[in-house]
Amino acid sequence: MNTAKEKAQIRLTRSSTAYWRVTFDNPPLNVMGPRFVRELREIVTAVEADQQVKVLVFDSAVEGFFLNHSDFNADMRDLTSMPQGPTGLEAWPDILVRLTRMPVVSIALIRGRATGNGSEIALACDMSFASREKTRLSQWEVGVGLVAGGGPMARLPRQMGRQRALEVLLSSNDVGGDLAEAYGYVNRSLPDAELDEFVDALATRIASFDKWAIANTKRLVSAASLPPDVEIAAGWDACMASIARPAAQRKIKALFEKGFHRPGDAEDRLGFYVGQLGHGG
Repeated sequence: MNTAKEKAQIRLTRSSTAYWRVTFDNPPLNVMGPRFVRELREIVTAVEADQQVKVLVFDSAVEGFFLNHSDFNADMRDLTSMPQGPTGLEAWPDILVRLTRMPVVSIALIRGRATGNGSEIALACDMSFASREKTRLSQWEVGVGLVAGGGPMARLPRQMGRQRALEVLLSSNDVGGDLAEAYGYVNRSLPDAELDEFVDALATRIASFDKWAIANTKRLVSAASLPPDVEIAAGWDACMASIARPAAQRKIKALFEKGFHRPGDAEDRLGFYVGQLGHGG
């Protein structure tokens, strides 16, 4: 296949010089594979190099999915063979850490399922706002014998406290918009009809402010709240070690047999199906 003619999986829209939008568009399930990571890395690099952009909003063009789990049909070596990024971390955690550090405000507009990678990018953003009716956040990995690779073990305890973080990670269950707000998983859960207008107004407001003041305020808050890179790296290493484990491979195979990775009930209610694996259901 001529990759030059392939449709991009991510769209970058410059709403203004100060306000950019990044739209995930990899139908039907918005899974994250190596090509998605390469495209996102290019966008992050472009944002870092631009002196005028102040706000970056992440959203989705795929109905029902903000950003989903990894693409298990892709060759994992295409991801693991990517060079380390400027932080010295591997490609995916490098993107997330750079997102937290860049002198630009990042906002996740979550409508639909944010599973695994989608949850991780929402946690890496400076703010996140969820559709009350349509959001499902989850770190599903433990339920299939995996360890998450994008830093939720380092970020979630700082964001919502140790006990709630362990509930989210170890239950591997779906978290709706209202509970996500109550736990501090997201900033706010809003009625779906109000979400776009709210995020756009907030992004436009912040984009009108002075970049020096924005960047230095974010820098100082980050210094007081972000996990060190060594914790992010440890999570990635554990994730890579977990993938080849026979127990994980068996559970992933069983999930595929139930319809995982295809449009349908298994993807729409992933938390339920993951919860059935240990019961032989």
